[in-house]
Amino acid sequence: MRLPRFTHSIRFRLTALYSLLLFALAGSALVVTYVAVERSTDPKPITESYEVELRKRGYDGRERTIDTVDMAAVEEVESAVNFRTLQTLRNYSGLALGGLFLASLGIGWVLSGRALRPVGRIARTAREIQATDLSRRIDLGGYRDELRDLADTIDSMLGRLDSAFAAQRQLIDDASHELRTPLAIIRANLDATLAVPGTGSEERDRAVAVIDRATVRMSRLVEDLLATARREAEGFDDAAVDLAEVAREAGEEFAAVAGERGVAIEYALGSGLVASGDHDALRRAVANLLSNAARLAPADTVVTVGAGNIDGWLWIAVADRGPGIDSGDREKVFDRFWRRETGGRDRGERRTGLGLAIVRQIVESHGGRAAVHSTVGAGSTFVLWLPADGVEGPVPIEVNPLVKA
Repeated sequence: MRLPRFTHSIRFRLTALYSLLLFALAGSALVVTYVAVERSTDPKPITESYEVELRKRGYDGRERTIDTVDMAAVEEVESAVNFRTLQTLRNYSGLALGGLFLASLGIGWVLSGRALRPVGRIARTAREIQATDLSRRIDLGGYRDELRDLADTIDSMLGRLDSAFAAQRQLIDDASHELRTPLAIIRANLDATLAVPGTGSEERDRAVAVIDRATVRMSRLVEDLLATARREAEGFDDAAVDLAEVAREAGEEFAAVAGERGVAIEYALGSGLVASGDHDALRRAVANLLSNAARLAPADTVVTVGAGNIDGWLWIAVADRGPGIDSGDREKVFDRFWRRETGGRDRGERRTGLGLAIVRQIVESHGGRAAVHSTVGAGSTFVLWLPADGVEGPVPIEVNPLVKA
């Protein structure tokens, strides 16, 4: 015989268990009481009786028999009373146990429902959560019991899943942003050099070298983005990197792009600037700074790319003569998805606000810091500070090295 569906629920099983346990405890208590009373009173029915004549003396002094009755001894009367008392106790105990069993079923059903109410809330919230919206939380209040711990554990799991999905979305945005830059470099060099008849072999060779670096950069993009997505991950290949060479290569990549906007690139590079890190990742960071500088700098101005050493800290800086950044926005400029209004300068371009966030990620993954110095209307200088071997002093983050140089 197939049992009804509700008998499969935890609530029903808890109710049955509660009722059976309560019934067993109450029954055991009554049995012990019954046995104790029985052994202490020796109850039994009347088995022997005596015939007694009731006689009365008359007026004449003679006794006459009025009636004859059966009587028992006092001990047997007491035993009979105890016997009837035990019978009454047994009968009422059976009725009490039956009523207690029914009451325990009702009480167990109510109590188990209250105890399992948080489970229902957890189940409803889990059903409502979708992969596209993991912001919902159970937020179970009350005492710190096992169900509260379960709900908090699920909330923590949802938080980790939400962060993982957000990281995936950011990875897609980072990839689209990063792929746009090497494609723009390739297109600009093709249009400015290789597609123009009469271009000299030296210029063609330089354009081919730039395009080759851009294609290599695109081929390594996915692996590098996975590394930059985790700040503490060992995602870069540590090697000796000449920062002056990194800065010059990034400048050469953007020379054609800046030239199309009427912007020139000049260099202020020191020597012996060797750091430990990933050459391609650092060039990507400088290239992102140059991309913004070439985009925002007015025509017929100069973008300066510099590199040097101050107090044991190596630096690469990119300075432009653009609109500058308000003091209130300088703390947010390296945040993901932050975009400053440019008064229509970039209207029609879809920018994600990830370029500078990637710059900070790369620099911090190398143990350095990124800083910005800006004056509204006079331009901005972005500085990447990287530690030299054995450096112990604080990062001179307040120093604008191009001004000091």
